Amino acid sequence: MILVVTAVEPERQAVLRGLGDRARGNRASADHDPANHDPSKRGLGTPSLTGTAAIVVEVGGVGQAAAAATTARVLATGTFTAVLSAGIGGGFGVPVGGTAIATSIVAADLGADSPDGFLSLDDLGFGSATLPTDRALLDLLAAAVPSATRGAILTVSTVTGTESRAADLRKRHPDAVAEAMEGFGVATAADQAGLPYGEVRVISNPVGPRDRTAWRIGDALDGLSEAFASLAKLTM
Repeated sequence: MILVVTAVEPERQAVLRGLGDRARGNRASADHDPANHDPSKRGLGTPSLTGTAAIVVEVGGVGQAAAAATTARVLATGTFTAVLSAGIGGGFGVPVGGTAIATSIVAADLGADSPDGFLSLDDLGFGSATLPTDRALLDLLAAAVPSATRGAILTVSTVTGTESRAADLRKRHPDAVAEAMEGFGVATAADQAGLPYGEVRVISNPVGPRDRTAWRIGDALDGLSEAFASLAKLTM
């Protein structure tokens, strides 16, 4: 089975609309057949989204902590082959309605402030704030949405609302294509479970000064449905 984790219910519903019969949309809906609880089978082999595998779609909550906890909980209920963080987000140069696919997932504000600027987890010597996504998942998502832009998707605890903050993020992460709040948490849980992971975001607004009149949430949710409809067709 494949686990898709969204932040909120409207995103989950958008994914379900796209997936159609491929999805199991109930929360904690992994197969509870005892055969699916064999830990020796988890995380082994080549990640696959092909064939008749069911896709479980779960609301993980907003932010890294909720997303990581939910992902870990659901992964413990069955045998999964891959994990995707999915939803809408802000774009760095990706137009509203466009799709961004993560080549890496970065905890962009996990670190320390200093008089000389932001110090990342890497700078502090406490590990890495970057998790590279699985190449097979990346290629599959790109095949499903050929127009998608590839690059780093930043995970933040505070959504960017000023040009100065946006400029700082662009300077520190010139390969960034999108910003959201859950990807690093989902990826951390998947990584610790030994599973491949990826992230896909459809852009609802540009990253920069907070301007709610510029948000196109409905359009972005429609784009999320279209992306997963294409994915479902490609993997049937």
